Amino acid sequence: MLYTEKETNSLKSLTFAHLLVEEKDHLFTITLNRPEKKNAMNPVILRELAFALAYAHHAAAVWAVVIAAKGDVFCAGADLKAFSDKNPEPTVSTIPNPEKEIVIGDIFSQLHKPCIAKVSASVYAGGFLIICGCTHVISVPEAKFGLPEVKRGIWPFQVMQSMLQVMPARAVLDFCMRAKTVDAQEALNLGLVSQIVPAEKLDEAVQNLTAEILQYSPSAIRLGLKAFDELKSKPAAEAHSFLKQMLADVIHTEDAKEGIAAFTEKRQPVWKGK
Repeated sequence: MLYTEKETNSLKSLTFAHLLVEEKDHLFTITLNRPEKKNAMNPVILRELAFALAYAHHAAAVWAVVIAAKGDVFCAGADLKAFSDKNPEPTVSTIPNPEKEIVIGDIFSQLHKPCIAKVSASVYAGGFLIICGCTHVISVPEAKFGLPEVKRGIWPFQVMQSMLQVMPARAVLDFCMRAKTVDAQEALNLGLVSQIVPAEKLDEAVQNLTAEILQYSPSAIRLGLKAFDELKSKPAAEAHSFLKQMLADVIHTEDAKEGIAAFTEKRQPVWKGK
């Protein structure tokens, strides 16, 4: 991650300008809070998001993450003017700059914890990097999903890579080339969205999903997601050897020992996340 565990330990004493963060019962909720700019990502919100996800990655007490948004657009993508402005607007954010450049697609791939996007409004352009980086996307039916980049003479390069992780290649290229905007049902059919629920049921659906995930071993899920990410860079001939070693690592966790004991004793396991 771009921030160390020591650096992220200070999260509760720092000020976020464009995010709201809350930690409760092993769940860490990150809410995009720049509604006046349609939650477009400027350097500040990008830095804050990288820091918050690094905290979630390092914090042993965090077993799952939810990403939500305020306003009538979930995320409009990158704030191109803010990134090119030589005189950035003042900010109250006290989140430190990382030593390395932030690549938003990578900060999700290294999270290694369940991450649910709670999509209450439309998603455009670079906002796809957020939803494609999540393990689950629950959307309201009114949400639209659009990539307008080629209309402006731009290609959604990073978005394309993230979309290839959840969609067939031809569907991704068609989406990018035709500047498509689809409704939630088509986004579900394409694999961008995993569930559609009415707006009044969105909170309940997210709560039900997180409650279901949190009843299982956080260690097993964390190491499983780590293996899923690392498997992408392994040659096919090494895949099974790598996964055999990952299984050995899981078996030696305290959670695995507890899970086996609970099964034998016919009781509910008490997970420690270790």
